[in-house]
Amino acid sequence: ALAACGTMPLRTAPPVVLPPVDVPSPQSQELAAYYQRLQDRLLAQGLLRTDGGGPDTYYDARMLAQNFVRIALYDEYNTSSGTLVARPTVSRLRRWAGPVTMSVDFGPTVPMEVRTAAVQEVATFAARLSSLTGVPIRQSSQGANFHVLFMNEDARRDAGDQLRRLIPGMSAASVNAVVNLPREQLCVVIGTFGDDGVTYETAVAVIRAEHPDLLRLSCIHEELAQGMGLANDSPAARPSIFNDDEEFGLLTTQDELMLRLLYDPRLTPGMTAAEAAPIVQTIATEYFAGNV
Repeated sequence: ALAACGTMPLRTAPPVVLPPVDVPSPQSQELAAYYQRLQDRLLAQGLLRTDGGGPDTYYDARMLAQNFVRIALYDEYNTSSGTLVARPTVSRLRRWAGPVTMSVDFGPTVPMEVRTAAVQEVATFAARLSSLTGVPIRQSSQGANFHVLFMNEDARRDAGDQLRRLIPGMSAASVNAVVNLPREQLCVVIGTFGDDGVTYETAVAVIRAEHPDLLRLSCIHEELAQGMGLANDSPAARPSIFNDDEEFGLLTTQDELMLRLLYDPRLTPGMTAAEAAPIVQTIATEYFAGNV
């Protein structure tokens, strides 16, 4: 698949960072120029907003509940054909049941300044995720169950063996989805689950190292949040990063509420949309009444 009480602080440990051993290929350099133009164009159109939403992005408890069900109780991809196809598919509520250990790794041609920035960005956002969900999240290269990979084009296309080492038994469809990531797809996260099919065991987020600063940070926000269990996108969700219109680049106020909802103890992993919907509506109403 793609996609509690109290909080614990994020404990960070710098990963082992090796100097680049090569320069990016011409294809990777062309992609970097393409993504810079893409970011410039989106910003010129008033997209990739970082304000979290405002008076122009009204939503209420009913809308929050509906958006949550569509995003948390559906998968973004379907694998029935043996390949990953972008087709929302009904699912069940999925989330982490225990602590998350997050590692950050880089392909060999990723510049040092990008590595330094990305490590800090992941640490900062992981701390925010931990605060919102109550899931303990620490950063370490040892015993990681959530891997964040920053790769240029060449390293990603050669990453099949690495992905299979990180997630033994990873399906061929999932490996191919990463290795053959189309240019239009900026980043991706893949999760695997325990025997119950609804409790996360591992996750791998792959983010293109060719991205300029804001696109890179946007991918960190979306893929790490989706890797916590908000696995789908919805065109109706606004303000939200779980919407392919690129209006928002960073986690919004509604996204924060959906993460809190996902880990509310009144919801349990494995719930269907029909089972979860009335409980979600109750919790959403409480949020807007200021009772939680």
